[in-house]
Amino acid sequence: MRKLFFSILVLSISISTLAQKKELTMEDVVFNSYSKFYKATTPQLSWVPQSEKISFVKKNGLIIESADGKNSSVVLTLDKINNVMGKTGVDSLKRFPSFSWDSESTIRFWNNNKLLKFNIEEKSVEVLVTVPKDGENKTLSGDKLKAAYTIEDNLYLTKNGKEIKITSDGGNGIVNGKSVHRNEFGIEGGIFWSPNSNAIAFYRMDESMVTEYPLIDITKTPAEVVPTRYPMAGQKSHHVQVGVYNIESGNTVWLKTGEPVEQYLTNVTWGPEEKFIYIAILNRDQNNMQLTKFDAATGEKVKVLFEENDEQYVEPEHQLEFLPNNNDKFLWFSERDGFNHLYLYNTDGSLIKQVTKGDWVTLSFEGFDEDTDNIFISATKDSPLENNFYKVNIGDGKITRLTESGSRHRLYINKGENLYIDSYTNASAPRITNIVDESGKVFREIQNEENPLKEFNIGKVEYINFKGEDDIDLYGQIFLPPDFDASKKYPVIVYVYGGPHAQVVTNRFPMGRYDIWALMMAQKGYVIFQMDNRGSANRGLEFEQAIHRQLGTNEIKDQLSGIEYLKSLGYIDENRIGVWGWSYGGFMTTSLMLRTNDVYKVGVAGGTVVDWKYYEVMYGERYMDTPEQNPEGYKNSCLLNHVDKLNGKLLLVHGTEDPTVVIQHVLAFAKKAANINKPLDFFPYVGHGHGVRGKDALHLYNKITNYFLNNL
Repeated sequence: MRKLFFSILVLSISISTLAQKKELTMEDVVFNSYSKFYKATTPQLSWVPQSEKISFVKKNGLIIESADGKNSSVVLTLDKINNVMGKTGVDSLKRFPSFSWDSESTIRFWNNNKLLKFNIEEKSVEVLVTVPKDGENKTLSGDKLKAAYTIEDNLYLTKNGKEIKITSDGGNGIVNGKSVHRNEFGIEGGIFWSPNSNAIAFYRMDESMVTEYPLIDITKTPAEVVPTRYPMAGQKSHHVQVGVYNIESGNTVWLKTGEPVEQYLTNVTWGPEEKFIYIAILNRDQNNMQLTKFDAATGEKVKVLFEENDEQYVEPEHQLEFLPNNNDKFLWFSERDGFNHLYLYNTDGSLIKQVTKGDWVTLSFEGFDEDTDNIFISATKDSPLENNFYKVNIGDGKITRLTESGSRHRLYINKGENLYIDSYTNASAPRITNIVDESGKVFREIQNEENPLKEFNIGKVEYINFKGEDDIDLYGQIFLPPDFDASKKYPVIVYVYGGPHAQVVTNRFPMGRYDIWALMMAQKGYVIFQMDNRGSANRGLEFEQAIHRQLGTNEIKDQLSGIEYLKSLGYIDENRIGVWGWSYGGFMTTSLMLRTNDVYKVGVAGGTVVDWKYYEVMYGERYMDTPEQNPEGYKNSCLLNHVDKLNGKLLLVHGTEDPTVVIQHVLAFAKKAANINKPLDFFPYVGHGHGVRGKDALHLYNKITNYFLNNL
């Protein structure tokens, strides 16, 4: 892989000044890390349709400005909206609503269970759709005149003010119209409107055969069992179908997706002509994917367009992207060449060409230009620590960067125009938003946030690049104390996640609880270190799949390479190294405490996976296969088999109603520790799920902090 940064220090920033005096508090970490220190893009910033005007919300008013900023006006206020809605009997709003533009003069927004269309020029409101108050998962049709939604486990439709019940079999393990496969494979919902709003495809999940896991609600007297269907690795999984409801006929047909029934139906996509539906069908072993075309009217399988196979796993996560005004060509995401890229296909299954190519990752597809000659993408082409936006010519593959390198960007495309809104952050910039042209030249600055930490006594944050096993490039980040002296020795706290679909180290301004906590602990005299080991996201398939069937092994090797790098700097106290993390990071923290010959003295692990056989089917079997297929891998990664090696101080924290990493993990660990008389600290957060929120978060972060202060 080509070098993107020089080998030792890629970026060193200081976000402090000599005048800074304040110390960060725990309240800053828990309550202010997002509200005060995180600088988001200007609220609801967007292009006004069919114009070179931008719009945004400020002080409960909608403002429209010309692109050059010379003309600006408040076109609508919250008071005006409420005044108009009050005359029509619609409930008032407490804040300016989250809206979408319908046209240059009309906006659309939900107010509780009503979809409203507001005409800015006429100051009038129209109720487009009304959904029952208990309706959930509401999904609007393309014509914005209908909505599908769920009540409990059944699917409904509202049309012309009339409610239509599409399914009646919901309940007792049958779920209609909701996400399936535990939201893996990019699945975010279970309702799919056809392009012209004439039909609805939807998921039906039968999980009646899946074991009910007992979560306990202690607020009841006596405590009450709250069962949740939880398919553990190697056990029975749910069965999924895709139904197609025709609005005119009122009939539902079921796509004949075939057997075995324990398979994954992902990336459901309507063809633009509404005749066909495309589904990526993935086998339970997750090593074979068939992109399959179905007749939407009959449910019959038309054709398998192509297959993808991989010895480790195939992970389809994106719908097909059809070319505008073209029923026969679509773009498809695939990692088949080792990196996530876009491929152009014909609907007969023939590959036309690979559109993006290189040792970098295409992160997202952002749309077509007006002539459909080019696509817009977000990618890591210039650095794995950044995301830049590019325009790619579909015909010749020519790629043009639209954003300036050295940052993490969000681009707002104005179709048909040559101006873009570019909002970005980097290590020294909390948030800058500009209007730029195709060459990236700044046309106008919209937003340039001041450093929200300027009043605090903050040390340097350094980005590093070092070599791991087999000469692999690894990236990390170091938070230094404000009064750092390289001649002294400092204790280290490592923050780790280390699992799939996450990237800890990116070129961005410190933000969020983890970063603000790191800065606070640096003020207390600790060096904070974090890095992305193999298995982490956005480095290509080989890097990500290096953990397959042996979770915790290569990740540990890379984390130890990070420790060796730290030791080489000369200012690390090798006898005072701590580590903490949550979820996969909890698994990594506990693994590092048990499997590294006492390199780490103190650990705090939250939401910890202890034994992967207790984890769910989709994620667990993708990375570990089943316990029957991979007994040695499960044995090595099971932390119960390493408890005897615990010599440092370890604190486990866990939500008692965690539906993601069930509490059985840490209870089994605690039992094993008691059996062999190993000291262990444990704190349950009662009533919390896979994370601790609300006022209890203050207790959590105080507990984490004091554990390191008292023991490291």
